[in-house]
Amino acid sequence: MSTKTLIVIVGPTGSGKTDLSIAVAERYACPIISTDSRQFYRGIPIGTAQPTTEELARVEHHFIASHSLEEDFNCGAYEQAALERLAELFAEHDQVVAVGGSGLYVKALCEGMDSMPEVDAALREELSQRLQTEGLEALCEQLRELDPAFYEVVDRKNPARVARALEVCIATGQPYSTLRTGTRRERPFNIVKIGTTMDRAVLYERIDRRVDMMIETGLEQEARAVYPLRHCNSLQTVGYREMFDYFDGITTRDEAIELIKRNSRRYAKRQLTWFGRDGEIEWFSPSEREKILEYIDSKVCTLK
Repeated sequence: MSTKTLIVIVGPTGSGKTDLSIAVAERYACPIISTDSRQFYRGIPIGTAQPTTEELARVEHHFIASHSLEEDFNCGAYEQAALERLAELFAEHDQVVAVGGSGLYVKALCEGMDSMPEVDAALREELSQRLQTEGLEALCEQLRELDPAFYEVVDRKNPARVARALEVCIATGQPYSTLRTGTRRERPFNIVKIGTTMDRAVLYERIDRRVDMMIETGLEQEARAVYPLRHCNSLQTVGYREMFDYFDGITTRDEAIELIKRNSRRYAKRQLTWFGRDGEIEWFSPSEREKILEYIDSKVCTLK
C-alpha cells in the first residue's frame, strides 16, 4: 500500500477552507494544490479569494494564479496537469493538501473524468457565437430537448457547462448524460477527505461579510480591469458577471453587490448538495481545528 496521502479539504465558499489548509500543510510540512476552478487564473485575486501574499509565503502553493484568463483550463486539462504535479510533489513529500470548493475539479483529481469525444472547432465556435447572439437560455432549451436528464442536474447559469454538454450531444448524436460512465480511476496515493461546514445562517452571514470585504478591497476595480475579457470562460462566475451587468447599465452598483451576495449564497448551497453526496467526506466545523488534525493524524498513521 502506498504511504503517500492526499489530504482533500472541501466545503462551501466562505467556510474557512483556506485557513484550515494552511494549518494542515504546516503540520505536515507539505505543499498545497488548489482545486478551485477560478483561483487558477491571474488578475482576479480579490473576487476568487485567492490566498494572500502572506499565506502564499507560509506554505508552497500550486495552481494559484498559474493560468491566463484567456486559457480554457477545463477539468480534463486540470486532471492531467494536477496528477503530473502530484507525482513530482510526492517524490519529496509523504502528504500533500488539496483544497477548494469546485466539486467537479475535486472529482477529476480524486476519481478521474469520463473520456469525451473531441469536438470539431467549428461547432464550438458556432455555439460560442450563438451564446453571444441568442443568449444562454436558448442553449439551455436545446440541451433540454437533446438531453433532459443532464438538463435537470447541470448548473444552467454556467455557460461553459451548458455549451460543453450541448456540443457533445450535437457532435455524437447521443445524450451527454449517457457518456458519463462515472467509472472511478485508481490513484497511486491514498485519499483522506475533510469537509468544513457550519450552521446555514452563520455561513450566509460570513458570505455576506466576505462580499463586503471584497468590495472594500477593490473588487469593482478588479472587475473593470478584466472587463475587456468578459467573454472568457474564466470570468463566467459569481462576482464578475454581476459587476459586468452593472458596468453595462443593466443594474445599479448596490443591486450588483446584493446579487453577488445572493448568488454566492446560492452557490454555497449547491456546493453543500454536491459534497453531501460524497460519503467519504468527514465533516467538521472549521473551529474544530484540533479535532480535525487529530482525525487526519489517525488516518495518516493508519495508512502508513
